[in-house]
Amino acid sequence: MPSIPDSIRATVRAGEPVGPEVVEVSRRDDGWDWALHVGPATAVDAVRVDWDAGPARAGTRMFVNGWQSWSPTGWRTLGVDDDPSRASTLDFLRAIHHADPAVCATGELRSEMATVLTPPDGPATLIGFLGGSRHDGTVRARVVDGRVRVTAEAWLGGARLGGDEPWPLHPVVVRVGDDPEALLARWATDVGGAERARVAAPFTVGWCTWYQYFERIDERTVRDNLAHAGDWPFDVFQIDDGYQSAVGDWLEPNDRFPTPLDALADAIRDRGCTPGLWLAPFLAAPSSRLAREHPGLLTRDGSGEPVVSMFNDIWGGFVLGLDPTRPETRAHLEDLGRAVRAAGFDYAKLDFTFSPNVPGAYADPAATPAQRVRAGYDAFRRGFGDDGFILGCGAPLGACVGVVDAMRIGPDVAPSWEVGARDTVWPGYEFAAPALRHAWSATADRAFMHRRLWANDPDCVMLRTRDTDLTPAQVEGWARAVGASGGMVVVSDDLARLGPEHRALLDQVIAAGRATDARAADAAPVVPAPPVPAPPVPDGAPEA
Repeated sequence: MPSIPDSIRATVRAGEPVGPEVVEVSRRDDGWDWALHVGPATAVDAVRVDWDAGPARAGTRMFVNGWQSWSPTGWRTLGVDDDPSRASTLDFLRAIHHADPAVCATGELRSEMATVLTPPDGPATLIGFLGGSRHDGTVRARVVDGRVRVTAEAWLGGARLGGDEPWPLHPVVVRVGDDPEALLARWATDVGGAERARVAAPFTVGWCTWYQYFERIDERTVRDNLAHAGDWPFDVFQIDDGYQSAVGDWLEPNDRFPTPLDALADAIRDRGCTPGLWLAPFLAAPSSRLAREHPGLLTRDGSGEPVVSMFNDIWGGFVLGLDPTRPETRAHLEDLGRAVRAAGFDYAKLDFTFSPNVPGAYADPAATPAQRVRAGYDAFRRGFGDDGFILGCGAPLGACVGVVDAMRIGPDVAPSWEVGARDTVWPGYEFAAPALRHAWSATADRAFMHRRLWANDPDCVMLRTRDTDLTPAQVEGWARAVGASGGMVVVSDDLARLGPEHRALLDQVIAAGRATDARAADAAPVVPAPPVPAPPVPDGAPEA
């Protein structure tokens, strides 16, 4: 495959006619720089460059990077596998997993931010965008008449752009090499430099309420675990979903938490841990005080009705999205970040933050979906402070480089190898559902991001061998995979039920994690996490 298109000609996909000379393109050694110049304000969906990448070879593999934390990620076979959108009829589902929610063409694969095409013989080719804060970038590939057709697409999502000055797009690089992991690592390093990635946070070990207690968590359980936390090497002690009175009212605990959050943070700090708090700051339940008293913060549709940005059974169903392009919404998010920090929480996990990508009539029509997400994160960061630790989750990856300290890089784990009975599985997006093997796969595939774009969060280890469907081998295997990845090590178990053998395993995992993390911080070559093992053999079944 050629390292760069022979001729670079960009086309514009817009909601209204545009002139032929609207994109300025200049070649660079390994790709091109480009800018959009449409003159009068125009609703622009995408700017794209298409080229013939040579004859298709059977067995060519393509690295498919999902758009947000949980989106399906991994290696696919070009001309054989389908994009997940081909199996889905739900517009909303596509909107929370792809920059462009439209269904892909037949036989087309797409990857967000970057991809690598690897033929069965010969070198690999990386195509990637050097940034994601101004707009999303999608790389598409398909086989047409026996040849590989590649598209690099700057996704602007209908933003109304115009004016006398060109609107810069993120540069695109096309690079060739023998090692796909090395190509991805170099690309991530360059993106981190361009977006001023926050990669200096210390290696983090913590405890989280979610995977033992889920939404049933209460203050007494938190305090019971806190009483044991001093015997464990935790830097962070984090309260997850279930403490709040309503989605949107993050600093108002429910009846299961009779103590104010600041007093609970003080108790955590007294145990020698950094207090951590989960919240989904871009969402609000219709019944929340926030939505009722401040309806002007909400995203609206073309008819002026609030936009549904998420559905979650444990929250009671549909919840609404906030519009980060509104000055008053940004002020609210800044105040929220400041209030969380003032309550004593120096660690914040921001979840379900893909919601500004859901289509709507946003107050600022010139903002791209990526800019909407970034505006929300930047506002929270201003209030929270530059020295606070922010973990992104359910987050569009490209928009968050430079504002988060750590990023969830896979779907939720679960105390089960496959998807549990409590979870809904959507066709095409099976690998986005909570399951241990899904998280393990993403951890291996996105290892190259660690300490280049942020600190990777593989999600929690679960050391327990009771209250779980995992086998002891799966429990230990996942814990060691997390350690080998160098990412965050966060326990999510009832500490009173863990024994010396669990502590011994955790100590080994932490030692391995610190070593791998130190190598990554020194820009050493990527060491992929252990690959996902084969599924366990059912009792009585013959082994292969």
